[in-house]
Amino acid sequence: MTSERRRDPLSGEWRTMATHRQTRTFLPPESSCPLCPTRDAAHPTEVPWPEFDIAVFDNRFPSLTADPPSSQSRPGSPYDVAPSLGATEVIVYSDDHGAALTSLGLDRLQLLVDVWAERYAALGSRDDVEYVFVFENRGEAVGVTLDHPHGQVYAYPEVPPVPARELAVARAHLAEHGTCVLCDVVGAERFAEVRLVAQNDAFLAFVPFAARFPYEVHVVAKRHASSLLDLSDIERRALAAMLHEVVAGYDQLFEFRLPYVMSMHQAPTCDGDWQVISHFHIEFTPVHRSYDRLKYLAGSELGAGAFLNDVMPEQAAADLRAAGTAAAPSAGTPAAGTAAAPAAEPQPAGT
Repeated sequence: MTSERRRDPLSGEWRTMATHRQTRTFLPPESSCPLCPTRDAAHPTEVPWPEFDIAVFDNRFPSLTADPPSSQSRPGSPYDVAPSLGATEVIVYSDDHGAALTSLGLDRLQLLVDVWAERYAALGSRDDVEYVFVFENRGEAVGVTLDHPHGQVYAYPEVPPVPARELAVARAHLAEHGTCVLCDVVGAERFAEVRLVAQNDAFLAFVPFAARFPYEVHVVAKRHASSLLDLSDIERRALAAMLHEVVAGYDQLFEFRLPYVMSMHQAPTCDGDWQVISHFHIEFTPVHRSYDRLKYLAGSELGAGAFLNDVMPEQAAADLRAAGTAAAPSAGTPAAGTAAAPAAEPQPAGT
C-alpha cells in the first residue's frame, strides 16, 4: 500500500497517492451495501445500529488520515513528498438505501446542515488541518461507487487549489474595490434576475454568469457569512429548504436524478485573516448538458483549464426555474423523476 502526498513542481499543487483505494467497494447490490444499517449482527456494515438518522465515520479507504505513514523528500530533488495528513469522513444521510436529499424532509435536512457545521468545527480545530471541504458526489456519471445516499468531508493540511484561487481573487477584489466579491455578485444577480433559479430570505440560487457546466448552480448566503458556523438556526433551515428546492428542480429537469458534484466553500480553518474574504457558498456542478449527453472535460478544460459551455447561463436558469415550478407541488416529498440517468451518447472528445 502506498499513501503519500506529492507536490507538482510545475503548478505547486499537492496531489495524493492512495493506492489502497483501488480495492474499495464498487457498486454492490443493496443487500451488501456497507452504508445500510446493521440488521444482522452476523453481517455487520459500517454502521453498527439497526436504524439511524445520520451517521458519520472515518472512510475505510481514506486518502488522508490523522496518523499516515511517514514520507520524506530527498535533498536536492525538485520533488517534495509529505505524509497524507488530514481526515476523510463519510456522512450517511439516511438509513433508507433509496433516499435522496429531496426525500429527507426539512427537519432531517436541517439536521444534516448541523452535522456539516459540527464536522467543520471539529476537524478545523485540529492543528494539522487548514481547510475542511464538505462535498457530495451523486450518480455513476461522476464516479460514485456506493448508491446509498451519502456525502464526504475531507480535511486538508493546506487550502486546496480551487478555493485557494477563489480566495486570492476575493482578496484582490477587496483591495481594489473595498468590498466582498460574492456580496457584489449577490447584489448583481438579484438586480439582473435573469440567472436566478430560486431564493428565500437567507439564500440565493443562480446559474453563474460565467458557468463552467451547462446547469451549474451556486447557492450563496445573501449576507456575508464566512462559514456554516456564522449561520443562525433560521438561516440553516433556509439553507436546508434551498438545497431541497435546487435538487428537486434538478431531478425534474430531465425527469431523472441528475448526477452532480456538490462542493461547499467556507473559510479556511487555519489562523489568518480569512473572514473578510470568505463568503459561504455551495457549488452544484451537474455533468449532463442535455437529457442524454454529458459535458466531458476534454482538451480545453483539462489541457488548458479553459472551460467551454454549450448552454447560455440565462437559458439554463430559465430551464431550471421551469423545472422548479414543476417540482414545487412535491416539496417535502420525494422529487418527481427519481429514475436513474439514461446512458449518455458517445461523443467526440471536446464536444
